[in-house]
Amino acid sequence: MNQHTLLAQEWQTLQCDHEQYEKLALFIKIAGLVLCLAGLAFGLPIRWTAFVVALCWLLEGVFKTYQARLGGRLLRVEHLLRQEKPGQEAMQLNTEWSLQRPGAQKLVLSYAASACRPTVTLPYLPLLLALGCEYYFSMV
Repeated sequence: MNQHTLLAQEWQTLQCDHEQYEKLALFIKIAGLVLCLAGLAFGLPIRWTAFVVALCWLLEGVFKTYQARLGGRLLRVEHLLRQEKPGQEAMQLNTEWSLQRPGAQKLVLSYAASACRPTVTLPYLPLLLALGCEYYFSMV
């Protein structure tokens, strides 16, 4: 197979995986909403319901970090496809990631940064605020 064919196959695989992470993130959002509403409906302690919502939020942040890694490689593959340079550049996702992999502290910070993106934060913050209001009014 030639370089262009390999890169095209890699791009297609990465693009499908990238979209799959987006679907998983949406599923996590829906699960967080359902679990929050179920917790409120069944009168579970607010702290446990809030803990489950926060776990969903964190989990989505991790998935979004994985998705961002794929996105970086997708950009690289697209660049190579435009250039059609000779040499075997295809299928180097893990190699490139290992060269760019930050230490533990920076990795945790990248997870936190992904979790703080507006598209990730938006569903969880109102849920946590609603739980806080529920808790406040139950104490008054």
